[in-house]
Amino acid sequence: MKRPRFLPDNFMLLMIATVISASLLPCSGTGAQIFNGVTNVAICLLFFLHGAKLPREAVVAGITHWRLHLTVLACTFVILPLLGLLLKPMVSSLVTPELYLGILFVCVLPSTVQSSIAFTSVARGNVPAAVCAASASNLIGIFLTPVLVGLMVVAHAGGASSFDSIRNIALQLLLPFVAGQIARRWIGARVDRAKALLKVVDQGSILLVVYTAFSEAVNQGLWQQLPMHSLLGLIVIDALLLGLIMLISTYGSRLLGFNKEDEITIVFCGSKKSLASGIPMAKILFAGHALGAVVLPLMLFHQIQLMVCAVLAQRYARRDVAQSSERKLRAG
Repeated sequence: MKRPRFLPDNFMLLMIATVISASLLPCSGTGAQIFNGVTNVAICLLFFLHGAKLPREAVVAGITHWRLHLTVLACTFVILPLLGLLLKPMVSSLVTPELYLGILFVCVLPSTVQSSIAFTSVARGNVPAAVCAASASNLIGIFLTPVLVGLMVVAHAGGASSFDSIRNIALQLLLPFVAGQIARRWIGARVDRAKALLKVVDQGSILLVVYTAFSEAVNQGLWQQLPMHSLLGLIVIDALLLGLIMLISTYGSRLLGFNKEDEITIVFCGSKKSLASGIPMAKILFAGHALGAVVLPLMLFHQIQLMVCAVLAQRYARRDVAQSSERKLRAG
């Protein structure tokens, strides 16, 4: 029997199992240092492979549809961060300060790549534009997310300048990514064929970060300090943010005169947030913070967006088929 699309996927189940493992058997001392070292290597390898996988032609080709890409980037890096700030009065009464930092962090992250393209395809949207928009969002996010974290998140946390964080992002994420882009000339075809390897590195690095982050958080008393009402409030806030940005991107794209295919692309690329980029970035940007509490909003947002987008993509697809059938009947 096929699993319903709104249920958690295998990776989400693995992530839940990892959180449970970290809660019951957290690493500490020498073990934590070893896990951190392995995690750093895995993150560098992940961004190297992503650099080798991303065709430069896709980014260049996307420039021609600049209005759509600017709209997606505005949803991702302007509107959602503003929503995160505007909702602070309500958010502050529902969640802890550490969870609110995590919510702001979700708001400044780039879009997903694989799932944005997949949902756009299922919904019969503009797939080439989705490839370009999602790829551009991730590429720009490597530069822009640390800056936004410095302006918004660190300011609310009362922390220091994000210069060290930006430098660490450049060394651990951007440098491997650029190296992968350079190496694509020689290894790009092999990387394109080795999808299984990329998936293992992608998911493995995230699970490593989740385990080390929650181990540290559990050792610091995360679950004792996290009230149940804050966890429930976090789910409500994540769902509210996703719903608002989907409404804004849907009706905004219509007001701007985009056709249905472009609207679908804007909705799926402009509303989603990347777990694959977000968790490695969080490890670097929030060194010294309660990282487990910071990444928890992203983990929940990730699952909510998958469930909502799965349902929405099917609705778009059914409406497209119905309209096509109606046009054929009229023509006949």
